[in-house]
Amino acid sequence: MKKLVLMIIIISVAFFTGLFISSTSVSTKDSQLKLWDVYLDVFKDAKYIDLTHAFEPVQSVWPGFGNAKFKPAKAGKRIEGYIEEGEEFTYEKHGFVATSYELSTDQYGTQLDPPAHWEKLGATISDIPATYAIRPLVVIDIHKQVEKDNGYHLKVEDIKAWESKYGRIPEGSVVMVRSDWHKKWADIERFNQKPFPGVGLDALKFLHLERNILFHGHEPLDTDTTPTLEGEYWLLHNHFAQAEGVTNLDKVPEAGALIVIGFAKPKGGTGGYARYIAIAPKDWTYGVSVTEFPGAPLPVQAYPLSRDENGVMRPTPQ
Repeated sequence: MKKLVLMIIIISVAFFTGLFISSTSVSTKDSQLKLWDVYLDVFKDAKYIDLTHAFEPVQSVWPGFGNAKFKPAKAGKRIEGYIEEGEEFTYEKHGFVATSYELSTDQYGTQLDPPAHWEKLGATISDIPATYAIRPLVVIDIHKQVEKDNGYHLKVEDIKAWESKYGRIPEGSVVMVRSDWHKKWADIERFNQKPFPGVGLDALKFLHLERNILFHGHEPLDTDTTPTLEGEYWLLHNHFAQAEGVTNLDKVPEAGALIVIGFAKPKGGTGGYARYIAIAPKDWTYGVSVTEFPGAPLPVQAYPLSRDENGVMRPTPQ
């Protein structure tokens, strides 16, 4: 009888241990797949809006820097039977092309400024953590004020007006300042001329010290128009980053969206060529969803690509 009881106990323990392990395994698997569920439930049908200017050789740039140059990539050394040193790669002879970019500065186009841009003890682009990748997006609209005064700078009262409508700005969020100045991007001469809109120092201090945001962004290529760039000086010397040259903020909801951030990672970089993408709810007017544009395969060009006079590859009628 004792042997039978002992056998039952052993079998029971083995059964329940196996059930626990199986249950734990299923639970762990479910936990691992939860983010996929979030993607399918939320992100697949959400609307994606690009907040980034494509950079090119002829564009607005801070007057102290020159413009980039785009050129065909050429072989750095001879590969016998395939290409000679200095020869340009072509579709016809080599099966592919590549482009050489002579970049005058890392402060070019839509960008992410790390503290190292102004502060010798500051973090560089390669020090920016992966946790920057996705954050709540706040858009504070001052474009009406800018219509009346091109030199209008964001004030604390504008921030509080946003909060009176939508609630407290989330900690760790990205705050973009909509001025609609991006619409002048193609007017290269005017874009960088003063007056242009900015972000006041008091507003920057409020956002970082009172609301603990991750960083802010603006449409012009400078934070403010003061003689000393006091806002940019304060930000970067206090080890905060910022976004510059942002576009399409007029197509993004003021509250409730997310922002996805990608940027090049040159070692020790003092600036970053950035890609900002807003993710809005699926019923939002602007943007495109994964369902509408799955992205694989990508669309075919209307005409074969060839380089324009500035070295940019464009579809060109033959």
